[in-house]
Amino acid sequence: MHPVRTTSDENRECCFDLIPINNTMESLIKFVQDEFVTKKEFPKFSSGDTITVYYEIREGEKTRTQFFKGVVIQRRGTGATETFTIRKMSGTVGVERIFPINLPALQKIEVNKRGKVRRSRIYYFRELTGKKARIKEVRG
Repeated sequence: MHPVRTTSDENRECCFDLIPINNTMESLIKFVQDEFVTKKEFPKFSSGDTITVYYEIREGEKTRTQFFKGVVIQRRGTGATETFTIRKMSGTVGVERIFPINLPALQKIEVNKRGKVRRSRIYYFRELTGKKARIKEVRG
């Protein structure tokens, strides 16, 4: 219970109980994210798509651009906290990387292929190898 300064016992209603805290906090957080977080324009992509992500790497004083090309396994979160996971095969080893959408080091995202999958999170793709690991391509 919130501490309340009242003069009598029958007047024990708190002003905080009248305001739904979750809704005001969520709307306040959303307002701050919309106003102050800089958003970059990236193409629309979803799970099953093959994309190339170009991001900047700093090594001491030098900076260079590196790319990561693979299949999008999932997109998670909303707003400023949205992330996406990409999986690629490096030889016989599968490599996954999670990128936040608002990462300042992200330079650009290219959609190479649009894939047709039935789920938004294709974790089953991790166990597939060879011809079974193909995703149907959407034309057009």
